Amino acid sequence: MQQLNKTLIRQRFGRQLHGYNRHAFIQKKMAGHLADMVSASLASSEVGRLFEIGVGSASLTDALLHRLRIDRYYANDLVPQCRQMVETVTALHGVDSAEFLDGDIEALREIPGDLDVIVSGATVQWLEDLPGFFHRMAGALKPGGVLAFSTFGHDNMQEIRALESVGLHYHTLAEMQAMAGELYEVTGMEEERHQLDFTGPEAVLRHISRTGVNGLDGRAWTKSRHRAFIDRYRRAFSSGDGVRLTYHTMYCCFRKCPASAGVEATCC
Repeated sequence: MQQLNKTLIRQRFGRQLHGYNRHAFIQKKMAGHLADMVSASLASSEVGRLFEIGVGSASLTDALLHRLRIDRYYANDLVPQCRQMVETVTALHGVDSAEFLDGDIEALREIPGDLDVIVSGATVQWLEDLPGFFHRMAGALKPGGVLAFSTFGHDNMQEIRALESVGLHYHTLAEMQAMAGELYEVTGMEEERHQLDFTGPEAVLRHISRTGVNGLDGRAWTKSRHRAFIDRYRRAFSSGDGVRLTYHTMYCCFRKCPASAGVEATCC
């Protein structure tokens, strides 16, 4: 598994935050689909306490608030500038009580407790201890509470991985279900593959840069490296008049089992 540089991740997402929604169209589609899954898993559109992890540009926040009425909205992100984004969106939807928790979710000493829903859009692939995350979230959820998230699969950006040997270690749906173990029951799991067409490799690089997803590789793009990448990409992944890029999206919706009610977490 490639070593994560969370400082680099925070810096690159932070730089692209305000233009993110214009370029991250797959992530925006994922937000709508995940919000639909969450809504379908609940008995009512009235939610008491919801915690969103990795709020980013708040596109998932907006999608959820179009479908649900949430009394107490907690949001977290590694990038502190996300506070303004989520506060703007929750205010537009008339949420009276919203709180932003700044920092790495894996390092936060306290998280909200007694939660009805925990949701995370396109974030858990950046976590280093996913089984530990599932265990901690079970401790923060009420019995029967919902944990729902979107992430990516092993074919995600396979073209970049093939040429540059960089990328995250993605888990399969079966692996994530096994990690969740007996703490949760599965209410929904889905995956999709999307092939995007770009005018050329240069457009692919701009897309990746503007969505902040290149937070793994800190090497400088020299002229020779850039030229070699462009040539190899065009030769290997041509599509029509341009080139292709693959997204492999995944969705999981879990419900906390009554038997896991004794799981504890450090909550506020």
